[in-house]
Amino acid sequence: MGRPRAFDKDQALLIAMERFWSDGYESTTVSRLTQEMGISAPSLYAAFGDKNRLFEDAAASYSERITEQVDRALERRTAHEGVTELLRITAEGMAAPGSPPGCFMLSEPRLRSRRETIRQRVAERIARGQVEGDVSEGVDPQRLGDYLMAVMVGMSSRAKDGGSSRELLGIAESAAAALPALMPSLR
Repeated sequence: MGRPRAFDKDQALLIAMERFWSDGYESTTVSRLTQEMGISAPSLYAAFGDKNRLFEDAAASYSERITEQVDRALERRTAHEGVTELLRITAEGMAAPGSPPGCFMLSEPRLRSRRETIRQRVAERIARGQVEGDVSEGVDPQRLGDYLMAVMVGMSSRAKDGGSSRELLGIAESAAAALPALMPSLR
């Protein structure tokens, strides 16, 4: 039997995710990762395979949590309420104390397919709002999903550039205020 690992793999994933988030994949070195995790390079390779696999594991863990938050927000009574809640929690999360600014999934180029999953969930909620009668049939759910993703990606960029929580919430509120014109209610 081999010796048990001398580190917490979940904690190591969190450290890696925050480093990839703040520095990006290319600028994050194995040396920096092992230093922050307090492990040797052979231990990192034994636990995760390589830097790419570590990135994928960290991204999957982060994306799972974010997708759960997105789904909870979108389950509000109406599509408008769901999208408004999504914009609010996104803004709050991007400037949360103790986390790197912005959003790992929205700002990391390698996570394009995960962003597409979120965009599709938003579009599906808008389409569901059409079926349920709180969004008019004239709304294009895909186009509105594109718009909302562009707003959230822009908020992430603004956070990385030093935007405050107050500024990000202002952007979210402005986007939410535009929603009645973009997805008028039938009621």
